[in-house]
Amino acid sequence: MANRAITFREIEGKGGFYALLAGCGVFLLLGAYAYFQMEHHGHVITGMDNQIVWGMPHVIALFLIVAASGALNVASIASVFGKSIYKPLAPLSALLALALMAGGLTVLMLDLGRSDRMIIAATHFNFKSVFALNVFLYTGFFAIVGAYLWFMMERRMNRWTTAAGVAAFIWRLTLTTGTGSVFGFLVAREAYQSAVLAPLFIVLSFAYGTALFLLTLAAASALGRLSLGAAVVQRLKNLLATFVAGALYLVVVFHLTNIYFTRNHGVEQFILLDGGIITGVFWVGQILIGSLLPLLLLLLPGRPEAALSRILTACVAVVIGGLAQMYVTIIGGQAWPLDLFPGYAARSSFFDGEIHAYAPSLVETLLGLGGFAIAAVIVIIALKVLRLLPEKLDDATLDPQQAKCTAS
Repeated sequence: MANRAITFREIEGKGGFYALLAGCGVFLLLGAYAYFQMEHHGHVITGMDNQIVWGMPHVIALFLIVAASGALNVASIASVFGKSIYKPLAPLSALLALALMAGGLTVLMLDLGRSDRMIIAATHFNFKSVFALNVFLYTGFFAIVGAYLWFMMERRMNRWTTAAGVAAFIWRLTLTTGTGSVFGFLVAREAYQSAVLAPLFIVLSFAYGTALFLLTLAAASALGRLSLGAAVVQRLKNLLATFVAGALYLVVVFHLTNIYFTRNHGVEQFILLDGGIITGVFWVGQILIGSLLPLLLLLLPGRPEAALSRILTACVAVVIGGLAQMYVTIIGGQAWPLDLFPGYAARSSFFDGEIHAYAPSLVETLLGLGGFAIAAVIVIIALKVLRLLPEKLDDATLDPQQAKCTAS
């Protein structure tokens, strides 16, 4: 590491470590079971059909992929913007980004059906498709962030850390833009087709990734029996509040933009007012739990001793709200019928012109949760075998200047 005054170490394998690893292993096995059930019986055992082709696994997979980009926030701030307080936590940030991407892409691949044919998707490309371009973006993400993590951990390569950090920063913004463009370029779906989705996904990634990083940092400090200083947590708290507020602002802009166009009035009324479970998930899950509650917890003053618990509660709320956001975006966008013949009503035995119902099955949910388990297992094992955490996480170690000012 560039900061030579800080020593890094692995976490010790005590009872809590193995208990957490075993708990994640259970969800990993349940996810594998769900995949084999779907592979054997087909998607008929899920809530998906020929109208709702992206279900709960895609909801969770897209959340993990978007969050993976944002998990690099801490490393980017340290390397690109030169904030030394974050440098000791940069390796954990890069590791979490790689783990979340691995979990999300695994779920995405296993949910497609006929995963044995994945080699075809990897060797045949339609370069007019954003999906095809994302294959290169995901591969590049692993390569660049992996090299970035190596440069941070290997003293002989420290001089290249800043260059790798800048490359990772640019690449992750490009990747998240590509993920948002998957929906923004789908002109057939009225709930999508908006240039606002690209910047919205970027800000969402900042919020999701920062929330998951704070939760991971708290868990790692507990496993390593380290005292977590307040200075870096307070800074990350302020960043998270900024990102949540920015995401809420862009969500409002997105829906106001759609309402402005007459042809989108129907789908906006469906999402905001008449969509049943979709409307409920939007207002309760995405807006109330995922936006307003975190802002309340993060911005209101409170007792210092209760600050960490409030911050972590806000992080959990952001994660729940993020899953709700992906559910409304992915499921709600598909549930609204395609406008096959503009100006005319379409009716057929294929339910054209009708709003489609969807209820996620247990196997879908288990497969998606398996993605979280994959990410968690990667982080837990890496923390055990690699020197990724500083020996101390107190303010005197992470922010000596602030600690000196406080002491004086």
